[in-house]
Amino acid sequence: MIFIFGGSGDLNYRKLTPALYNLFLDNWMPDKFAIAGIGRSPYSDEAFHEHLLDGVTKFSRRKGKQNGHWTEFSQHVSYLQMDGDDASAYHKITDLVKQKEDEFGVHPNVIFYLAVAPQLVPSIATKLGALKLCAEKGTTRIVVEKPFGHDLESAHDLNMLLSSMFAEEQIFRIDHYLGKETVQNILALRFANALFEPLWNRNYIDHIQITAAESVGLEGRGGYFEHAGALRDMVQNHILQILCMIAMEPPVSFDANEIRNKKVDVLNAIRRISKDQVRDYAVRGQYSGGWKKGEKVVGYREEEGVDPQSNIDTFAAVKFYIDNWRWQGVPIYVRTGKYLNQKATHITLQFKPAPHYAFPSESAESWRSNLLTISIQPSMDISISFQAKRPGQTMELDPVKMTFDYDEVAGDHAPEAYETLLLDVMEGNATLFMRNDQVDAAWKVITPILETWESRPPQNFPNYAPDSWGPDAADALLARDGHTWINLPPAL
Repeated sequence: MIFIFGGSGDLNYRKLTPALYNLFLDNWMPDKFAIAGIGRSPYSDEAFHEHLLDGVTKFSRRKGKQNGHWTEFSQHVSYLQMDGDDASAYHKITDLVKQKEDEFGVHPNVIFYLAVAPQLVPSIATKLGALKLCAEKGTTRIVVEKPFGHDLESAHDLNMLLSSMFAEEQIFRIDHYLGKETVQNILALRFANALFEPLWNRNYIDHIQITAAESVGLEGRGGYFEHAGALRDMVQNHILQILCMIAMEPPVSFDANEIRNKKVDVLNAIRRISKDQVRDYAVRGQYSGGWKKGEKVVGYREEEGVDPQSNIDTFAAVKFYIDNWRWQGVPIYVRTGKYLNQKATHITLQFKPAPHYAFPSESAESWRSNLLTISIQPSMDISISFQAKRPGQTMELDPVKMTFDYDEVAGDHAPEAYETLLLDVMEGNATLFMRNDQVDAAWKVITPILETWESRPPQNFPNYAPDSWGPDAADALLARDGHTWINLPPAL
């Protein structure tokens, strides 16, 4: 059974219940299961069901009651009104577990999903840890949403707290990016194809780019973002985890700890940026007021909940190097930001040019390096760009693409990220979840940048306009190495 703290909140409304309902429709849920939302808002079970159905109708890949299946699903869903800070109320959880144990005829696996604000996690986890059922390593799990800590020290403290009450195999630190189909397919692309892995190294790859661009602003999250910023919010978790999957060494098996060991190796091999090098390796930005797709928008400092003199970064770009045999000398450029030109998350590997240019001069104008692009959103596809002869009597070359399109193959049958990750939690598969040493290692990578930015307030904020691709300094970061950012055409 699944207990969702924050059951009346936005994450459950938009993501968790729609995902669980789709798992139910696809016959991935066990015959006997129960879901209990926990929150302070007053709901009867019936009102809670209506609230969740509204979320399914608006946000699920499959809408509405699905020929009456919602009625069947909702019979497994209940609501517990309680305050997570009230230790005396936690008997409601153990009472419900005992009730379901009697009903099922077997002690159920129990999952506690903490879909709550980060500051509430330690208090709730501590009170859960006092319950006898949480000591049962094989049947009890706890899921913690990002952000996992605010900095290295707080992340370490949270790890220590959780480890004092739960075994590591019980703790699932969730990053929804890793549940996306194209992210998971990175491992299949690399390690299931003899075509790619021999070229996946410094001998053939010139550089790598990872972009996670957002076309929207804060969307009412000023209070949160003012204490986070783009580097913390995106680079420390989402982008570094994608980088790990791109750069990791071949695993000997798909055992969860084997995969996670390889990811930690990558994080430990990332070259540490000293504080006096930060300005050469990292760029920050903050958006001004302006126009976005014909609509006037306010600058970050005018957003609700934001300090009018705020120095928080809404854009971050960093150049990383991985100091190991495979990647030595290959720059990896990452960027993320709010109010950028388009919503797009993609990875591009640019290969080194052919070693000898034997073609006539008329071919030179359209000559391009080979690219392998993995697009995560809004479209999901993998494409290879290579040179081919243009039809005609002259030897002129054009770049052409071969593309594997997920949407074309799977349509609306492709599971959403939370469906994949929730099923993994239920099955106890931790492959796509961060281990405690991964969390610490990721924070160590970005801590020198964070500390430098906090100690040296920028003099030029705001420094990029909405609907652009960020500050000019981000272009200069690549231009110094003779490279440019690669922007994909907008999805149709």
